[in-house]
Amino acid sequence: MFYLWALLLTLANIAAWCLNTLSLPGNWLIVGLSALFAALVPSPQGQGIGWTGVAILAGLAVLGEVVEFFASAAVAGKRGGSRRGMVLAVGGTTIGSIAGAFISLPIPIIGPLLGALVGGALGAFGGAWAGEAWKGKSLGEGYHISKGALWGRLLGTAGKLAIGTLMVVIAAIDTWF
Repeated sequence: MFYLWALLLTLANIAAWCLNTLSLPGNWLIVGLSALFAALVPSPQGQGIGWTGVAILAGLAVLGEVVEFFASAAVAGKRGGSRRGMVLAVGGTTIGSIAGAFISLPIPIIGPLLGALVGGALGAFGGAWAGEAWKGKSLGEGYHISKGALWGRLLGTAGKLAIGTLMVVIAAIDTWF
């Protein structure tokens, strides 16, 4: 029975990782699922994820959030972005990610992931642009800052996905071996 639960944990962690593209807390879901597994699934001698593994996953999840936040904010901030523009960029990212995933649903599996990634970047661009226009900046300044928000969002998501990939691998190795 252990091996069935281990397989389900691995598959659930992969699905949770995919949620990162929708700007949802997929890495934290990996931590939660792994903690549930550690607490509830009796494991054979020497197998099964332990609390040390869960703690490592939690530390990586924090690192993923830090990377995502600083990459997103740093690029727009370096280009002179306002706090309002950055807040609207975050909101635009969430809306754009969800909309992008739904728009690209006809393309199996990879479509929603790419749609969410592109939609999130475009949402960050639109949100930053709206925020800077609301702040009274010129069209050129808003465009320059919004490009930074778009690239920062892509870099932040890529960093968070890379850390999430590491988390899935660590959880699988710790569970199976």
